[in-house]
Amino acid sequence: MAMMGPAAESPNAYIAALSGWQLELCTMLRAAVMRGASFDETIKWTNLVFLANGPCILIRAEEHRVLLGFWRGKRLRDIEPRIRASGKYELGNLVLTADTVVDPALVERLAVEAYRLNFELGNPSTRT
Repeated sequence: MAMMGPAAESPNAYIAALSGWQLELCTMLRAAVMRGASFDETIKWTNLVFLANGPCILIRAEEHRVLLGFWRGKRLRDIEPRIRASGKYELGNLVLTADTVVDPALVERLAVEAYRLNFELGNPSTRT
């Protein structure tokens, strides 16, 4: 696996293509996100993407890290200060490695808030 996630045609295939710590971590992240809200899951840009009134959250497994990305991540930094602003707009990523400790309850809380923000503020992929 290089800088991009595994090539997969479905969310289940994405997870199945992983191994080791990434399999364990991505399985936990996916379950916590789905407990947080009623997301639609898909594969976009070789990432596992969770949709709710537009793109909301992504999981991206890379060779030495996993990204838990949020389209409105800058607004979630009060919940999780390790989220780094990424690029323009409101994107933010939580960078996870084999040694990173992350509580599933925290991921679920972030998912709840990300979902709420997308419905309160609108689809983040349509800029006005």
